[in-house]
Amino acid sequence: MIVLQNIHKTFRVSRRQSGFGHALKALVTREHEMIRALDGISFSVHDGEAVGYIGPNGAGKSTTIKIMCGILTPDRGLCEVNGRTPWKERIAHVREIGVVFGQRSQLWWDVPIIDSFELIRDIYKTDHTLYRRNLSELTSLLDLSGLLTTPARSLSLGQRMRCEIAASLLHSPKVLFLDEPTIGLDAVSKIAVRQFIKRINSEHGVTVLLTTHDMQDIEALTERILLIGNGRILLDGTLDELKNRSSTHKTLTVLYSGTEPALCKGMTLTERREGRLVLSLDPALMPVSEAIAHLAGQTELNDISVSGVSAEEMVAALYREYHI
Repeated sequence: MIVLQNIHKTFRVSRRQSGFGHALKALVTREHEMIRALDGISFSVHDGEAVGYIGPNGAGKSTTIKIMCGILTPDRGLCEVNGRTPWKERIAHVREIGVVFGQRSQLWWDVPIIDSFELIRDIYKTDHTLYRRNLSELTSLLDLSGLLTTPARSLSLGQRMRCEIAASLLHSPKVLFLDEPTIGLDAVSKIAVRQFIKRINSEHGVTVLLTTHDMQDIEALTERILLIGNGRILLDGTLDELKNRSSTHKTLTVLYSGTEPALCKGMTLTERREGRLVLSLDPALMPVSEAIAHLAGQTELNDISVSGVSAEEMVAALYREYHI
């Protein structure tokens, strides 16, 4: 279980103006600014949960992850992961967690992947039987058999990320921290990574905390969302609660032949092109079925699609609401 209570973290950052004169001045005296990364955040994650931790750039997501990993020490507050304080019991703590930073690598660049895996095995002092079992399972699930003898520098980004995820799970961690694990991946690689993360969460009970800007990752992998902004937790709820909080309007995309259909109550035109309309519909004023029947009575429909508010739109609306 993960528990954070009233966590604060600030950073001292040097500042100077551009130009040669300011550069010389900075050699003698520097101006500093205190940046408040976390401002009293509190939340808990139960064993086996998959939680999406979202927010704009600079909101404090990576700082929170690094505190939970034991990389950073907060200024004050309580943080416990599996009953341990990460920065005080680092050796015992890291044996029970796995970490994947989408823009950092734990693989050695010039050696074959299998050599990196064996070095990680020795670092974590993983039992050889457990290591071989995990390696066999991960190789099969992530399709790594053709990659193990290849140096990391020769892999594509998608191939390397699959290897990074495998490396983080070789020692059977109870908690997996994922910081933008699908950044830069193609569609096929993203789907493979999502399916694997979903599987280890549901079948092995691995607790997953995921930070990402890709809302498709959030929709595919998590039920619960934590929204952070300006160093504070602004929202803690499920995807369904987020959808209910957001607009209930439906979007109707209509392809038609002949006369443009007339609109009625509950419909608002958002886009018009020849033979195509995009409408916003308020189901409280007119049910979707009645709206389709109305449009069909006005013109010949070639196609019609109905969609709700996308996850990206919901999150963007939350950012606007909280001014972040």
